[in-house]
Amino acid sequence: MYEIKKQIYLDLTKNQKSALCNYLRALVKKSPESSVDDIIEKFLEDEKYYLEINASRFEFLAEKLYDNQFLADTELYIKECIKYYDYKKKQEPIIQAQKEFEKKKRKFLQEVKMGKEPPTKKQLYYYNKLCKKYNLEKKELNSKLEARDEIDKIIKEHEKDNYIQ
Repeated sequence: MYEIKKQIYLDLTKNQKSALCNYLRALVKKSPESSVDDIIEKFLEDEKYYLEINASRFEFLAEKLYDNQFLADTELYIKECIKYYDYKKKQEPIIQAQKEFEKKKRKFLQEVKMGKEPPTKKQLYYYNKLCKKYNLEKKELNSKLEARDEIDKIIKEHEKDNYIQ
């Protein structure tokens, strides 16, 4: 898509080209099922309407709107945008799988880190209160991970006692 951008709209300034390309890309994204001709037609109708009421964002297109080179460049860019979004849609499962993998990796690394750190005062206090409440024998907790797991285990074992009937 970026190579195509360098080849089209050569008579426009950098800002004009950028604004026009962003608008066309947004049109393609809004209507992924539409054909190239439908998108061009929609763009031309909108621009014609906004030029008539003197409210166009692309006033520089007033005399170029129906120029053959401009229409050819627009068609080329829209085709490229459609390819880009199709490719992106096909890549979605891979991207989701990568996100899931990264999420699991972060969780694993967090647990490794927790396994090396001593338990916090809050964890020890809460663990002692739970042991006292349920008359359990206290264990020595060596890490945050161990404290978290013991607290979870106690809570799950006595879950039915926590519900108000």
